[in-house]
Amino acid sequence: MTGRRMIDRWEDDNKIFLALNIKKRVLPTMYGGIIGDLLGVPVEFRQRDTFQIDDVSGYGTYNQPPGTWSDDTSLTLCLVENIVEKESIQNLMRKFVQYQDKGYWTPFGTMFDIGRTTVEAISRFKKGVLPSECGGRSEYDNGNGAIMRISPLVFMLYKEFDFIKKAEIIKQYTEITHAHPRAIVGSIIYIEFLVRLYHNNYFEKSIKEIQELFNENFAQDHVYLKELRSYKRIFNENFFKTPQEEILSDGYIVHTLEAAIWCLGTTNSFKEAVLKAVNLGGDTDTVASLTGSLAGMYYKMDGIPNEWLEKIARKKDIDDLIKKFYEFCADKAIIEEYGSL
Repeated sequence: MTGRRMIDRWEDDNKIFLALNIKKRVLPTMYGGIIGDLLGVPVEFRQRDTFQIDDVSGYGTYNQPPGTWSDDTSLTLCLVENIVEKESIQNLMRKFVQYQDKGYWTPFGTMFDIGRTTVEAISRFKKGVLPSECGGRSEYDNGNGAIMRISPLVFMLYKEFDFIKKAEIIKQYTEITHAHPRAIVGSIIYIEFLVRLYHNNYFEKSIKEIQELFNENFAQDHVYLKELRSYKRIFNENFFKTPQEEILSDGYIVHTLEAAIWCLGTTNSFKEAVLKAVNLGGDTDTVASLTGSLAGMYYKMDGIPNEWLEKIARKKDIDDLIKKFYEFCADKAIIEEYGSL
């Protein structure tokens, strides 16, 4: 009996360790994205070198108080809630409708920001189009409105070693608003990069592995390999030596992803990375939100200034939802590993 109890104790300890390990990654990734978003909101669309952000500020572009986050965070929180509730992608689209029409998961009950392609996708959904057919499919629909909201998927996919299966799941969550293959490829690169940061891989190694995954799993004539060429600069071994003036930071998904990865790879702390992202100008909230999620995963909670966290609008509601998400992810991992909680 004593031996059996010892084994039980070891298993309990392992479960606790697994849960804490997940918590150490979920919290900074989620909060990091929100922090980047709210830092960027006041200066969105401002031209580079016409301002300098070094702390949480307010008003500016949308005349919102300090701590206000945008649609980047709102739609991400919709996805987090959808995952915790184990609901369908159709119900996720319903949450997007509520966001647009009733200010669901907004800081103050009113929507002040939403992208064109997402608006058009929501409009199609309202007319009865299936979620998988709602996303824009033209080359002009390659904005960053999907990639900005999908970071929670990393915690559903970090143990999935079937790249094709992962790519298909990422596609399903991207195409509901952005269905062009270039947008889908960008989402895959982003989530795969987060997966590798989850497993503590270095930036250059992660980028190389992602390129190899595409080449190993898709035929040469596959549309994803064709679209991967749009991101070729990320895979250049000297990418992190790219001069800042050559880094664009607008709403085009390729530029957004390049800028976020570049900001992470050319700085040495969470704070430095997100401030660099914001001060690039342009689509400041989204570039900084992606950078914040990446930097959060890499530097963990200790890297995020507490004084910034305390300024998040609706912080208690966000704390409660992220806690539920972490607990959901931890329980899921424990059950998969040990068969029970």
